[in-house]
Amino acid sequence: MDRKIRLGILGIGNMGAGHARSLLEGKCPELALTAVADCNEERLAWFANGTGRGIAVFDEGLEMLDSGLIEACIIAVPHYDHARYAMECMKRGIHVMVEKPAGVYTKQVRRMNEEARRHPEVVFGMMFNQRTNHIYRKMRELVQSGRYGKIRRTNWLITDWYRPQAYYNSGDWRATWSGEGGGVLLNQCPHQLDLWQWICGMPVKVQANMHFGQWHDIEVEDDVTAYVEYENGATGVFVTSTGDAHGTNRFEIQLDGAKMVAEGETLTVQEYAMWEPEFSAMNEMPFGNVQALEFVPETDGQNEQHVGVLNAWAGAMLRGTPLVAEGCEGIWGLTLSNAMHLSAFLGQAVELPIDEDLYYLELQKRVAVSRRKEKVTAVFADTAGTYAGNH
Repeated sequence: MDRKIRLGILGIGNMGAGHARSLLEGKCPELALTAVADCNEERLAWFANGTGRGIAVFDEGLEMLDSGLIEACIIAVPHYDHARYAMECMKRGIHVMVEKPAGVYTKQVRRMNEEARRHPEVVFGMMFNQRTNHIYRKMRELVQSGRYGKIRRTNWLITDWYRPQAYYNSGDWRATWSGEGGGVLLNQCPHQLDLWQWICGMPVKVQANMHFGQWHDIEVEDDVTAYVEYENGATGVFVTSTGDAHGTNRFEIQLDGAKMVAEGETLTVQEYAMWEPEFSAMNEMPFGNVQALEFVPETDGQNEQHVGVLNAWAGAMLRGTPLVAEGCEGIWGLTLSNAMHLSAFLGQAVELPIDEDLYYLELQKRVAVSRRKEKVTAVFADTAGTYAGNH
């Protein structure tokens, strides 16, 4: 009989329940869902009396981890508890897949990564499902190949995250400093921030302007414009919001020898007849421009999303095959998010690596006056958090 990994899900809110459905529908044939945990009694009862009949349920996460019923766990609880429960899994030798983001602040995630290095037997993955998208994989392939030279500019306009006020009213932890740790950057954009650095590399300087509660009755950011500089002199802009009713998702990379644009479900490349520096040096026409051939590059068309990440994780546990995203990579996109927040908090540009202690202190100032004050102690204890699993 084929070997199946016995899996638990910690947090069965929107994301956790979605993973459970995929497992129970047989989309991940090498994973067997054997237990779930959630402190929300209504969610737990809904699961136990519905799709989860016959699966063990726990109202406390550590009890599930100590039950002996699971050998792998998906962490799908609110952000502050991601690193805490991942480390608890690692200490027990339980393989772990963490939902995005890796955590709220990089100091926390750095500890998680250090714990992971102490447990090389644990397969530690991040749920960066957008890395399975053939468009972004092709962009990375083309950029990393060096075929078109160095990056000169990166621009990502990602404003199709529209959320009405009812979304924020659906949970008391949403869009609060103490419950969620941030707004659009920490909830909606971790995938884009990860892809941005995965494809283009990390910048060395960040300057961000953001508005807190600009379009909604919330205390965290819902409108962000960030400018970055790279070590090679390239620049970039990242714009996002949850306030645009019909927003845009357009990612553009300008290189020496080409321009790439990903918009909607299409990737277009304009390949230059010669690299721009060479053209500029030899051209004698004041308004001349290098000729370009536009085409849609061939891809494999695959976009397996969450199921693809889980199946790759199963393969890594059973056969040692590669993950879609190693767990330790989660710190990079979070570093960008923290840098943008810190820049906005201070009203000035910040250099990477950021001052993690300063960011933590600035975050605590906002947590102290958060609407969800009753959760502050648990949030920063790192040893006694609460979770509801309602992503």
